[in-house]
Amino acid sequence: VAVVGATGAVGEAMIAELERSTLPIAELVPMASARSAGKTVAFRGAEVPVVEATPEAFSGIDLALFSAGGQTSRALAPEAVRRGAVVVDNSSAFRLEDRVPLVVPEVNAEALTDHRGLIANPNCSTIQMVVALAPLRERYGLRRIVVSTYQAVSGAGRRAVDALRFESGRWLEGEGFVPEVLPVATLPVKYPIADNVIPQIDRFEPNGFTFEQMKMVRETQKIFGDPALEVAATCVRVPVTVGHSEAVTVELEEAPASMEDVIEALRAAPGVVVWDDPTAQRYPTPMLVRGERDVYVGRIRRDLFRPNVVHLWVVADNLVKGAAWNAVQIAETLEEKGLLRVPATEGDR
Repeated sequence: VAVVGATGAVGEAMIAELERSTLPIAELVPMASARSAGKTVAFRGAEVPVVEATPEAFSGIDLALFSAGGQTSRALAPEAVRRGAVVVDNSSAFRLEDRVPLVVPEVNAEALTDHRGLIANPNCSTIQMVVALAPLRERYGLRRIVVSTYQAVSGAGRRAVDALRFESGRWLEGEGFVPEVLPVATLPVKYPIADNVIPQIDRFEPNGFTFEQMKMVRETQKIFGDPALEVAATCVRVPVTVGHSEAVTVELEEAPASMEDVIEALRAAPGVVVWDDPTAQRYPTPMLVRGERDVYVGRIRRDLFRPNVVHLWVVADNLVKGAAWNAVQIAETLEEKGLLRVPATEGDR
């Protein structure tokens, strides 16, 4: 098993999830850029050397988990598949391609059946939302989703986490600083994240929405197999290190008989944990769910004016369920179904 981007935050989380997975792993091959080659990562009590990610490095690899950015995925994922590896890619490079399944195992594992060696891991904010909404969609039907996200800085990488810590320290000490990382490291304008929220994640699209917001729209439609599903997203970066939160409003086709029915549907769904007790002020927060594989739902309530509209608060660890665990879970599902192989027509020619 190869992990590409092994020294990054998500790569490290992938290795941690592989440690506790059911996959029959004979050998871990951590891969990264040339500057990280020679470093080591811990796996099963041993220090495993990192090798440079090159096309030739995938010879003999059965499964490759990618989390090194879209450019690396576009360059190397097809090379890995040609050499016989099944690739689960965490970037946005292939998510909307017709021949590439976009999979959240609790929601659409059946999409893996016809994979051609490459499977896409959805965006972190999309993953937790569709896990929470799938049981409601199945029971009541779904017309429209309106979501506002509160996304942790770890979603923007290790530099953003370091920026939050540095800026927070300076801010608390009453000292000045120059923001250098957010909202987007590659764009010129920067805003502080300490004591602040930033209503921009990724670049702006011509329609006024950001790329992150459009990911949630397009990916949700693809995962649910409903290109006409209406999705409106506002994605916001908040000064939290790990854990994305979402305020989700859903318009259902059929009005639930009661909120107890809604809660029952959520409790019965795989990968969902309901924490919803207003009398005890119990609901999920990013700090409480850190390190967990499940998606947590609370603040469940019917709209005041429309009986077919329900409001939810959805929280998950963006590095675990939002990235690493979902990728490993895809691999476990492939192995369980006997699909952890590249079709002969897609492999090395």
